Amino acid sequence: MSAVLVMLLAFPVMNQQTWTPQRLLDTETHPSGLDGSGTEKSLTDWFGGRSQLEKGAEPKIDDLTVAWAVSVKGWPRSVEVRSDGAYPDAGTVFVRGQGLVELPGKPFVHRLHRVGDSQLYVGASRLMEGDCFSWHYVVDGKTLGEAHRVEVYTMPPESKPDARVPRGKLEQQQRLTSQVFGGTWHDWWVYTPHDFDPQKESNLVVFQDGQWAHSYAPVYFDHLIAQGDLPQTVVIFVTPGTFPDGRSDRSREYDTLSNDYARFLLEELLPQVESRFKITHDPSRRCLAGLSSGGICSFTAAWQRPDAFGLVLSWIGSFTNIASGATLREGGHNYPALIRKTEKKPIRVFLQDGSTDLDNVHGNWPLANHEMAKALEFKGYQVKTVWGRGGHSDLLGRATLADALRWLFGKK
Repeated sequence: MSAVLVMLLAFPVMNQQTWTPQRLLDTETHPSGLDGSGTEKSLTDWFGGRSQLEKGAEPKIDDLTVAWAVSVKGWPRSVEVRSDGAYPDAGTVFVRGQGLVELPGKPFVHRLHRVGDSQLYVGASRLMEGDCFSWHYVVDGKTLGEAHRVEVYTMPPESKPDARVPRGKLEQQQRLTSQVFGGTWHDWWVYTPHDFDPQKESNLVVFQDGQWAHSYAPVYFDHLIAQGDLPQTVVIFVTPGTFPDGRSDRSREYDTLSNDYARFLLEELLPQVESRFKITHDPSRRCLAGLSSGGICSFTAAWQRPDAFGLVLSWIGSFTNIASGATLREGGHNYPALIRKTEKKPIRVFLQDGSTDLDNVHGNWPLANHEMAKALEFKGYQVKTVWGRGGHSDLLGRATLADALRWLFGKK
C-alpha cells in the first residue's frame, strides 16, 4: 500500500478522535485547528447536539479544564477582550463569570473561537483549584439564558476506572416496601468487591440518596480495597421512599430528628443483606453516608443508634430547620446544642461544606455545618472537616471521598 493511500485512510480516523476539554484547550491555542474537515460535526456531537448548543451547552469539565460551546445566528465579528476584563457591546461571543473567588470584583471573561465558517463557537479554560462562580454565555453584548454555576476540583485517581484495578459487582435489588415509612417503596443496590467472600466478615457502608451515589462511588471502593486501604466492604445504595402515588417521602425520612430511619435500616433493609452476607456488627466498621438531607439523615441514624453505626460521612449536610414541624423549632438546627448538652457518643464524623452553599428560609448551610463541627470538637468527638468555596453540590465531596473513607476507617 502506498504512503499516500495510508495517509488518506488514516486522516478520517484522526479526525474522529474523541474530544476532551484538554484537547480543545490545546486546539484553541492554534485556532486554525478548528477549521478541519468534520470538526464542527464532531464538536456538535460532543456537546450534545445542535438543540443543546443553540441555548448554550453545559460545559464539559475534566478536573480543572472546562470546555464551553454555543451556536449563534449570524457571524459576530472578532473583537479582543480589553485588559481590564470588560467586553465590547457588540460583535463578540464570550463566557462571562461573576464571583470568581481568586479575583474578587473582577469578572472571568473568556472569548470563544468560531469553528470554521459555522455558527458554532467554542473555547476552553484552565481554572484554579476550587474555583466556583456563576456564568453566562454572552452573544453580541447580550446574555443567553439563565445563569449557571461552575465548580472545579482535581479529582483523585480513585475516582476514575483503571484497567489494572479489578472491578467489583453492583447489583440492583428487588424493590423494598417499608412499613416503618407507611408503605413507601425504596430502590436499592448492593456493591461487593472483586473476589468477594460471602463467608468473610465485611465492613458496611450505606449511602443515602443511592440513586446518585451508586453511579460514581463503586469505583472508589474498587481502588481502596485493591490498595489495601479498606478491608472487604459491602456497600448499600438506597433511595429515599416514594409513595404509591409518586410523592417523595425524602424530607420526612431524612430531615426529621427521630429514630425512624435507624429503624428502617436495622429492621427492614439490613436483615436482607445480612441473610446473604456476613456483615460486621462492630459499629466502628459501619458507616452511614449522604449529602444534603442525606447527610443529616446519616448523622441522625448514628446519633440514635451509635451501637449500630459508629461512622458518619456528611457532605453539604442540611443541619438546618427544614423539619420545622408545628412548633417551627423541630429541625436539625438543634443538633449543635444537643451535642453540647448530651453525653458524648462513640461516633466518628466527617463533615464537608462550601462557603457559597445555600442560605434560605431554613437556615444557612455553611454556618450550620461550622456550628456542628464546633459542637463536636467541644465535646471531644473525632471529627474531620473539609471546607471549600463551592455551593450545594457533591463535587468537593467526590474530590475528597477517598481520603474521607481512609480517615473514617483508619486508626482511631
